[in-house]
Amino acid sequence: MPSAGTASRRAVQLAALLAMLVFFATQLVGALLPNVPLLITASAAGLALDLYLQHRDPGLVAVLGKIRFDVMVRQLLRDMLLLVGLLRLHGDGSLRDYAPVFVGLVLFYGSHLACQATAIMVRRSRTLPFLTRNIDTTGLRLSAAPPRLLGRQHGRRLLRFAVPATVGLLITAGTERVLWAEIGMGLAVLLGLGGTAYLASWLRPKKRIANDQQALEWLDRWLADYRPTVGMYFSGGTSSAYQANMWLSTLAALDGNPVIVLRERFMVQKIDATDVPIVCIPKVVHLMALEKSSLKMMLHPANSGKTSQVLRMPSIKHAFTNHGESDKLSSCNPYSKAYDEIWVAGPAARERYQLADIGVDDRDVVEVGRPQLAPIQPYTGVPTGQYTTVLYAPTWEGWDGNPGNTSVMLAGENIVRALLADPGVRLLYKPHPMTGSVDPRAGRANERIQAMIREANTRRDGARPGPEAAAELARRTAELDRLTTSSFRRSADEIERMLLQGTPEKGRSAHVESATAAWEAAYWASLPVWEHQIITSARPALFTCFNQSDLLISDVSSVVSDYLISEKPYAVANTSGMAEEEFRAVFPTVSAATILTPEAEGVPALLAAVREPGRDALAAARAELKVQLLGPSDPPSLVRFNQAALALAAEADERRERMEARASEIPTQREADETAAV
Repeated sequence: MPSAGTASRRAVQLAALLAMLVFFATQLVGALLPNVPLLITASAAGLALDLYLQHRDPGLVAVLGKIRFDVMVRQLLRDMLLLVGLLRLHGDGSLRDYAPVFVGLVLFYGSHLACQATAIMVRRSRTLPFLTRNIDTTGLRLSAAPPRLLGRQHGRRLLRFAVPATVGLLITAGTERVLWAEIGMGLAVLLGLGGTAYLASWLRPKKRIANDQQALEWLDRWLADYRPTVGMYFSGGTSSAYQANMWLSTLAALDGNPVIVLRERFMVQKIDATDVPIVCIPKVVHLMALEKSSLKMMLHPANSGKTSQVLRMPSIKHAFTNHGESDKLSSCNPYSKAYDEIWVAGPAARERYQLADIGVDDRDVVEVGRPQLAPIQPYTGVPTGQYTTVLYAPTWEGWDGNPGNTSVMLAGENIVRALLADPGVRLLYKPHPMTGSVDPRAGRANERIQAMIREANTRRDGARPGPEAAAELARRTAELDRLTTSSFRRSADEIERMLLQGTPEKGRSAHVESATAAWEAAYWASLPVWEHQIITSARPALFTCFNQSDLLISDVSSVVSDYLISEKPYAVANTSGMAEEEFRAVFPTVSAATILTPEAEGVPALLAAVREPGRDALAAARAELKVQLLGPSDPPSLVRFNQAALALAAEADERRERMEARASEIPTQREADETAAV
């Protein structure tokens, strides 16, 4: 069942579509009667509605295009009905008086088609076989993009350029003077021809960027100069970028020259601010340039269909790091066998692979910890303030339809209701960003939970931070956005963005880290300590929510494993249908957790255990499980991770040396054979 917002949007779309059909029907009636007011009103209203929909609801006009009622057909139909009306209104219905208008109309649509053909050629000439970020692209002769209206918005261009012609025809309908139609048509033709000529200037040699061959040669030179040693390979959908973003700081801290390799063009702008060079190579034939480079190893935070395309390069070693660890089956996928090594946080993941019996050799599993967990603060004791801050961070529903994946549908409302009933609780609700993307029921439950929290806030009151807190947050937000967000003009295409996102200024990463910490402090200082919060945006990040909380409630997911680094109390909702004993046995990450049933009756006792240290019977179990899941704290995780990277890179070097030695032996053996034959 669609949500209220979706239903409302569909109703508006249906109303707009019906209005468009009514305007066409009215225009037809006005042309055949003929009736001047009806013809003028319907024609003007139809064009105005089409212009409005092009800006406000391009999805609807795209649907019309799929049924062959696209913008050109609609505008041509409006023009034809206007001409029919003029012939019916004036004269004997012959074409003699309106011959220049008909010629002008033909020329106008001809200029539109010429402009569209030119736009296609310009777009193709400005499409490189790869994209980059954080790399000096001077040698590619990149340039600014043509105006978006001319280059990429053919529908808006046609309607806007048609306005003078339509206005001229409407004035002629009201005044019976053909001159106005001729003037309007002439202006429309000039706009079309002028736009075509201006757009064609991007095809001149001075404005043309490097062609494919030149660009690929440039990429080879850049790889030879930069000499990358360790890379992160990532391919995924629009909402999956977080899987790569969580590894950016770790990648940047490794010894050697790091690089990020992407496969989808849109993903270039999805990667968070980083100083690491980014190369997006969509086609597998061009991806092979990496095999000839100095790249020794690649990290893989996720599996994808395109991963196999890079695994076929024997000169590069591959390590699967995953984007999080949990007891779910996805954390021990049989696809893992394709990698040279599988890097896990601690002993628990190693055991998980062996118990799964999917053919992963235990010698290929390397324990490296979770270096990105360093910002999470350790447990300092029971809450000392007026409120106990509880973070409810459920995961999403997953792809397999298992009801135990997420607690949102079966237990979420009960958990939130029980938390809101305690006057000493401050709730932070941070659902997974993909909640509802597979099962609409999860999306609807998420909406109901948020409504409950907003309603609960109306029943609370207390002091709020002064205006200076909001001003400080605004200042910190502007500073952080300046460092982490690239601003482009509306007409910028991927080539112009590539030009503007060249070599980053020195020390930007350190500035971003400092600005992020300052923003987080300002964000929490700007909120009342008594107010529940719904957090669905990327900022504040999950780890800073960890630091604010006294207790986590979640599902079987990597959120639990990450939270354990703090050793704070946590609870896991059991919506799997298993008994608690079986649930704990199947999912080792919950062995130190309080287990909540879908009815959430255990929430009051859970809160009491958090507030009274004597009732916390799981503290020792959490400390033990932390080591089991995340490994020892000494040496630090980043040190172990870096050592693993260097060791795998050394294996790549050894293989290359062996292959070179074998290659050198072949001519020697051939010469020996020839000598023996003589």
